[in-house]
Amino acid sequence: MEFAASLWNAGHFALGYLLPFLFVLTLVVFVHELGHFLVGRWCGVDVQTFSIGFGRELFGFNDRHGTRWRFALIPLGGYVKFSGDADAASAPDDAAVRRMTPEERARSLPAQSIAERAAIVAAGPIANFLLAILIFAGTTFLFGKQVLIPRVDAVVAGSAAETAGLKAGDIVIAIDGHKIDSFSEMQRIISTRPEERLTVTVDRSGRALDLPVTPALSEQKTPVGTQRIGVIGVRASPKPEDWTTQRFGAIDSLRMGVTETWFVVTRTYDYIAKLVSGRESTDQLSGPIRIAQVSGLVASSGGLLGLINLAAILSVSIGLMNLLPVPMLDGGHLMFYLYEALRGRPLSPRAQEIGFRLGLALVLMLMLFVTWNDIVHVRGML
Repeated sequence: MEFAASLWNAGHFALGYLLPFLFVLTLVVFVHELGHFLVGRWCGVDVQTFSIGFGRELFGFNDRHGTRWRFALIPLGGYVKFSGDADAASAPDDAAVRRMTPEERARSLPAQSIAERAAIVAAGPIANFLLAILIFAGTTFLFGKQVLIPRVDAVVAGSAAETAGLKAGDIVIAIDGHKIDSFSEMQRIISTRPEERLTVTVDRSGRALDLPVTPALSEQKTPVGTQRIGVIGVRASPKPEDWTTQRFGAIDSLRMGVTETWFVVTRTYDYIAKLVSGRESTDQLSGPIRIAQVSGLVASSGGLLGLINLAAILSVSIGLMNLLPVPMLDGGHLMFYLYEALRGRPLSPRAQEIGFRLGLALVLMLMLFVTWNDIVHVRGML
C-alpha cells in the first residue's frame, strides 16, 4: 500500500506541478532563443546549436543548415550557440575564429558589425515581450474581458475608505485623473500604491466628488508567498447585473496586450526599485520550485488559459532579467558592445573573461538565493 501511495503521489506531482511547469518554461525559453536564432540567421551567422535545457542531450536532430536542435536533461533554460562562440553564454572564442577559413569567419558572430551583434542579442528579450503582447492580445480578442462595475457595495469600518468619506453605492470613475472602467482596474492601481495619497473621483448619485485616499499597507498570505499591497477597505458589488463581458476588435486587443505587458514591466521595475531602497523584502523573489508550484496552482484553477497567461507574465520577467547589465546575460553583451562602439575597440579578451566569470558567479548566487527562498516558503506551508 505504501508503494502504491508513493506511485500515486509521484504521478500527482508530475501531472499537477512538473508538466505545467515544463510547458510554461519551455514555451518561454523556446521563444527567447528563437529570437536570437532568427535574427542571427537573418544576419548570415552560422548557428551550431539550438538547445532547450542544459546538460546531456536527451534527443535532437540536425537541420539542413547544420544546426543541432537538442532537448537536454536539465530543462531550466536554453541557449543558441553561434559560430565563433566559446560556450553557451556566447563568450567569444578568438582562437577558434583565427582557425577558420575566410568564408567561415565571415559567417561567425564576432565578424558581424556591432549593430548586427546587438540586434542578435536584443532579439531574445524582444521576442519575450512580443510573446507576452500576443498572448494578452489573443486571449482578449478570443474571450473578451469580464468587467465588474467599480461600484462600492460596502465600506470597512475604520478603513482608509471610511476616513476619506467613501460610501456604499459610490461608483469610482477615476484615480488621480486616470479613468477607471472596472473594479479590478481600481484594485490594481490601489494595490500598487500603498501609503501614497491618491485622489479618488466617485460618482455619487450623479455628482462627481474628489476624495483623498491613502491606501494602507497590507501583508496578505497567498499560496505563493506574502504579498504586500495597498488596500482602502471597500467591497465589490455581488450583483450579477454589475458584471458585463466586453468584446474587443483586433486593434483594441493588441493595444490592450501592449498595455498589459507594460504594466508587468513597470510593476517589476517598481519592485526592484523598492527592493534596492529597502522598502520591499527579498522573500518575494522566486526560483524554479515556486514557479513549478504556481504553474500547478494555475493549471488546477485556470486550466490551459491560465497557464498561457502565466507564460506571458513569466516571459516578460525573463526578458527583463536578461536585459540586466550582467556579463553572461544579454544585457551584459549589450554593455560590452556599447563600450566597443564608444571606444572604437572591444574590451580585451582578458577583461571579457573576467567579466563572464563574475557574471556566472552572480547568476549562480542569485539561483542559490531564490532556490533557498523557495525551500523556506515550501517548508513554511507544510
